[in-house]
Formats: sequence, structure tokens, C-alpha cells
Amino acid sequence: MRIAILSCFYPYRGGISQFNTYLLEELSKKHTVKAFNFKRQYPGILFPGKTQKVASDDDALPVESVSVLDTANPFTYGKTARAIADFEPDVLLTRYWMSYFAPSLGSVTSKVAKILKKKGKKDFKAVAIADNIIPHEKHFFDIPLARRFVKRQSGIVTLSHAVEQQLQQICPEAKSVTIPHPLYSNFGERIDTLQARKLIGMKGTDSQIMERKVLLFFGLIREYKGLDILLEAMPLLDSSYTLVVAGECYGSFDKYRRIIDSERFAPCRQNLILADSYIPDKEVKIYFSAADASVLPYRSATQSGISSISWNFDVPLITTPVGGLVESVGKAGTGMLTKDVSAESVADAVKKYFAENKKEEYLYNIAQLKKQLGWGAFADKLEDFIKTL
Repeated sequence: MRIAILSCFYPYRGGISQFNTYLLEELSKKHTVKAFNFKRQYPGILFPGKTQKVASDDDALPVESVSVLDTANPFTYGKTARAIADFEPDVLLTRYWMSYFAPSLGSVTSKVAKILKKKGKKDFKAVAIADNIIPHEKHFFDIPLARRFVKRQSGIVTLSHAVEQQLQQICPEAKSVTIPHPLYSNFGERIDTLQARKLIGMKGTDSQIMERKVLLFFGLIREYKGLDILLEAMPLLDSSYTLVVAGECYGSFDKYRRIIDSERFAPCRQNLILADSYIPDKEVKIYFSAADASVLPYRSATQSGISSISWNFDVPLITTPVGGLVESVGKAGTGMLTKDVSAESVADAVKKYFAENKKEEYLYNIAQLKKQLGWGAFADKLEDFIKTL
């Protein structure tokens, strides 16, 4: 097949760009694939982070792509469609994770289909891979925009059953399949735990450092991810715990800073390691190699790229019982679920995690899951789905 992928690629940073890169590589082993990139992903005013691009010293994988679509400029939609149509793809793959992209990606999809139809190509298929149908930060326009986008697709691939349920609620007639999020394997291998803990700034003798119970909150800091819940849980734990927060804050950090500076948090302050900036790919392995558990205190979730990174580094999870995390962590036995979304429940689950000492059981289940979540398996299932459309 000839497959066009329209989404973000290098030099855009982040999990979705990394996902697209690995999918491109895997599909290219059997098909002719071409990447069409954003010329501008978001207008600066809509982007809450510091930069959308990778740093010059990062080791993210470069990808050859055609940078053509400015999502905020409708005049580029036709140009993008013509560039894709010139490639004459059998399939156009897009990525959908928030309603902002519905107008641009939906318009391009329709235009490509019309151009190819005029050329006599009647078997063209448009397939969207959906991280979310309804975003975590909800708006009144999310559902109508998502519904309009979905109706322009031949089929939808969801990455979790939670997203599939969202899709069925707004567009039950859509043809869809759920294929779980593959593991990210681009961050290298685990390094020695003691070495990793020293590299992130843990102090003391070797034995003191290794006796610490290290909790990791990793990734972009956003309201729905519940960092404040985890910070509020820390005073409920004893002094044997170290919390590592590693990731850039999207928006203001003031809310979290107030908790950290509060009198209640004072006993925990010396046990907090804060790296509140974007973590380059080459440093990711350091943080996960240092951790005993990866904590996801999310208020809402569909699936999480952080869980995929955690599994890749054999780090069990402690998560709230929301969205796809119930299935991928609780039912799969790759970690522990909290009772509910609260600081008290997070603290209780953390204590239980270390008291029950089920890490070997979690690691066994992670190993079984890793066998199923390769990029080759994802690409094969995607190809099988496309053949049904």
C-alpha cells in the first residue's frame, strides 16, 4: 500500500511525534510511506509550554517529512491536500487528540478524497488514530467538532477501550477498532539504580540512597494529571519516601508551588526532587531507572504514554482508577490502583504497594504485556483493520 501520514513529526517534540516516528518506521518495512508534517502545529498563544520543538542537543530521531500544514491557516489546507494527493496514497493516516485539530485535519481529509476521486481513484481510505475523542480539558465545542471529524473518516483506531466508548457515544455508526498503545523503546536501556539516583541529585551514602522508596511523577504537568493530589499525599507518608517530579508545566506552576511551600508540606520538602522542565529523550532512562514506582494520580485518563514508558523500563505503576488505566494497570496486573481520586487514597495505595511487596508479580505481568505491545504487532493489526474498510 501507499500510505500518507499527516501529523507531527521531528522536529516537534513529545509522545505523539515519537509515536508517529515509530509507526512510520514500522509501516515502511512493508509499504511505501510518506510523512506530511505540520508547518505550524499550534499558534503560540494556544501552546502553554515553552517550545514545541526539540532542543538542538536532544537525541530525538530525525524524520524526513514534508512540512506543509499550518493548522491555524485555512489557506494551507488545500495546498496540503494537493501535496498528499500528488503522492496518490491508498490510505491517509491522521492523529486526533483534541478538537482543535478537527477543522484542519478534517478539511484536508475531505479535499484529498475529492481530488483522488476526480483522478479515478475510488478505493482511497482515511483512517484516524485517536488518542482521545473528547479531550481531558473539555469545551462546549468538542463533541460537535469531533463528530464532524469522525464522519469524514473511513475508520477510527482507538488506543484504549475508554476512547472507544467515547467514540460510540458521539458516533455509534463509526467503523472502529481498539489497538493498545505500543511501548516506547526509543529511550535506551535501564541504567544502574544507584547511578541513576545519584544523577538526579539524591544524596547520602550508597546504602542510604538505595534504602529510599522513590516515587516518580513523569511527563507534562497538566491539571488533569493530578500532581497536586500527589503532592497533598506526601505529608501522609513517612520520611522514607522520595518524590521525583520530572516534566514541564503546561500553564502556571503557582498552584503546585503553594503546596510545596505550605507548612504542612515542610517535612517532605527535603524529600522532593523537582525537575520542572521538559526532559530530553536522552535523560528519560535516568528518571525511570531511579524509580521504584511510577505514580499517575490522574483525574481523568484514556490511555497514557507514561505507562508505556514505565513498562518499557520495568517500572510498575500506582494509578488512580480512571479511564483506560483500570484496564491497562488494574486488570493487567502491572501495578496498583488507588481506591479513588484523592490524596488519601494515593497515600494508602503507596503504602500498600511497598508493604505487600508484589513487585516481582507486577514485573512478570509487565513482561507478558511487553510481548504483545510491539510496533510490529500494532502495524499488523492496523493493516488488518484497513483491509476491512
